[in-house]
Amino acid sequence: MPRVSALAEDLPLHIGRYQVLRRLGEGATSDVFLARDPFQGQEVAIKRMRSWAPPQDEPASDFSNRFFSAEAALAGQLNHPNVVAILDAVAEAAAPYLVMEYVPGVTLKHFCRSDRLLPLEQIVELAFKCAMALGYVYHQGLIHRDVKPANLLAVLDASGQVVDVKVSDFGSALNLNADATQIHRVGSLAYMPPEQIEGADVDCRADIYALGAVLYHLISGRAPFEAPHQMALMHQIYHQAPLSLVGQREGVTAALDAVVQRALAKQPHERFADWEEFARALSSLVASQQVPLNRLGEVRDSERFNMLRSLEFFAEFGDVQLWEVVRRARWKRYPEGYALFRRGQEGNSFHIIAQGEVEVFRDGRLVATLGQGTSVGEMAYLAPNPDLRRHSTDIKVTRECTTICFTPESMEQLSSECRHRFDRGFIRVLVRRLHAAHEALAHPRRIL
Repeated sequence: MPRVSALAEDLPLHIGRYQVLRRLGEGATSDVFLARDPFQGQEVAIKRMRSWAPPQDEPASDFSNRFFSAEAALAGQLNHPNVVAILDAVAEAAAPYLVMEYVPGVTLKHFCRSDRLLPLEQIVELAFKCAMALGYVYHQGLIHRDVKPANLLAVLDASGQVVDVKVSDFGSALNLNADATQIHRVGSLAYMPPEQIEGADVDCRADIYALGAVLYHLISGRAPFEAPHQMALMHQIYHQAPLSLVGQREGVTAALDAVVQRALAKQPHERFADWEEFARALSSLVASQQVPLNRLGEVRDSERFNMLRSLEFFAEFGDVQLWEVVRRARWKRYPEGYALFRRGQEGNSFHIIAQGEVEVFRDGRLVATLGQGTSVGEMAYLAPNPDLRRHSTDIKVTRECTTICFTPESMEQLSSECRHRFDRGFIRVLVRRLHAAHEALAHPRRIL
C-alpha cells in the first residue's frame, strides 16, 4: 500500500502540453503515463525517461539517453497496423519523453500463465501478425533486439477478447542506418539467442529466435529455458534443445512444434531465413489445420492476407495497405446462383473476387465469365452521377464465391495511399477491358 500511495503522490499534472490521467507502468529507465492530447482530443501514452544505474559504471544520463534517442529517432517513421506509433519525441534536459499511440489492453505476458493460455490458433495468428510487423520493421533497417511478451501489446475488444497485437518498445533497437554508437548486449535473457548474448553481430534471425521463444511461452505456459540463475540459463540456451511442445498441451501437433523449434535453432542459419518465410510457415499451420480451429469456418486474418497477396488486383499493394484491406473490407461468401448485381440496381459497392466465379449477362446473353482476382461493380460504383450509377448487366454467381466488398463508407476509412493503389488497380482493369472490347470489334471472328 505505501508504494501505491507514493506513486499517486508522484503523479504529475502535466507533461509538456499533455494532461496526465494516470500511471500505466514503469520500467528500468522510464515511467509510462496515460495522458490526453488537448489539441488532437485523443488519449496518448507518454514514456518519460529517468535516471538509471547502468552496468560497468557508464554515466547514467548517457546510458538512459541512448535508449531515448533510439526511439526518438523513429518518431513518425513507423507506420504499420501492428506496430505502436511513436508520435513525438521531446528532448527536455531534465526528463526527455516520448509520445506514443495508446493501446488499451494488456501485454501478452498476461497470457503466459498456464491458467490464462489463449487458444492455439489465436496464438499462431498473433505470432503471424508479429512476424509481419517485425518484417516491416526490419525493412526499415531496424532489429528490435528485445522481443518478449511484455513488449507485445494485446488489443482487446469491448468484451475483453484479444483481437489484435502491436509491437512496442524500440529503445533497444539496432538501427542499421544510424551513424551514432549504439548500445550492445541488450535484451531479455530468456528470449535472447546465443549470438546476441555473446555480443556478436545480429540480423533479423535474432528477432525470429525471440519471437519463437515468445510463441513457445504462450503455447506451453513456460519459457523454452528456465533456471534459478543467469549462468545456468545461459548454459541451457547455448547447449540444450527446448523440450518438445507435443504433449505439453492438448492440440499441439508435430507440425506446430517443428515451426517453433526451427525458430529456436541455436545457429542463425538453421532458423527461418527471413520474416517472410517464418510468416508463411505460421499461416500455413492455420490453412492446413495443423492447429485446432476455435471458431468453425472463420477465415483468419493471416489467410485473408495471403489470399490478397495472391490476387493480381493487389499486386502493387504493400504489406501495410494489404493489412488495411484485411481490416476494412467486408469479406462475404455467396452460393452458386446468387445474383450479385441486377440490371438497373444502383451501384453503391464493388466486389473483388477472391475465390469462385461469376457470369455477366446483358439482355439475357452471356457476355463474360469472371474469376479470381477480377473486380465487378466498379463501373457503377465509380460513375460520376446517379444516372450512370445503375448496373447495365446482371451478374450471377456460377461457382461459390468469396468476395472482398467495399462501400463508400469503408473506402473513406482507408489511407490516401491505399485509395491511390485502388485507383491504379481500377485503371489496369479498365485498360484490359477496353483492349478486349477493341479486339472484339476489330477481330469478331477470332474472339468468338
